[in-house]
Amino acid sequence: MHAPATSTPKRPTRTEPRWPATLALLAIGGLRFALPESLSYGPDWLLLVVLLILGVPLAFAHRRRMNTLNRILGIVVTSIVTLDMIWSLGLLVASLPAHKHTPVVLLQSAAALWIANILVFASWYWRLDGGGPTARERRGVHTDGAFLFPQMTLTPETKAVMCEQNWSPNFVDYLFLAFNTSTAFSPTDVPVLSRWAKALMMIQSLISLATIALLAARAVNIL
Repeated sequence: MHAPATSTPKRPTRTEPRWPATLALLAIGGLRFALPESLSYGPDWLLLVVLLILGVPLAFAHRRRMNTLNRILGIVVTSIVTLDMIWSLGLLVASLPAHKHTPVVLLQSAAALWIANILVFASWYWRLDGGGPTARERRGVHTDGAFLFPQMTLTPETKAVMCEQNWSPNFVDYLFLAFNTSTAFSPTDVPVLSRWAKALMMIQSLISLATIALLAARAVNIL
């Protein structure tokens, strides 16, 4: 007689909330209204409308578990907001020698682009790390990725005491990482392991440095 087959127990699936990432993208679209028309591609409301339109198939793909389509649409949406932010930053830098904008407008624009920079790259880290949010949910516990979060270095005994056996990063963790990168120009308590993540963080730090050191400093000097 053959012994009955035993099934391997599956890890419980952690459902990661998607609304923080959605709010971040909508906030980027809203920050467009803080920029003068000369620093935007098209009208102020264009980016927000594009995000709302693309958000419909994105939400549909997520609900229907169409993971490949969901990932592709997510990357497309994040790429659009990234290109829009870089475009506005380039226009702002190019306008500095001509003194086209008042100091108040420069400070307002610099602040809006700095915040957008944090939200944009937090979205990239959240969407790409460990295969994306869907892949992290399937694994149930985050043990490998582009970033080494402190919870990943805990011993099994410590995780059990802290009730972190099934810990996995969510959007707030990546938002904190992006905030530190834009303020301290380093990942602080989260070492970077992947080359693509290092490249993205260098780009984010460069944008933040240009926004703070070049634009804000010039606006303050004019005041």
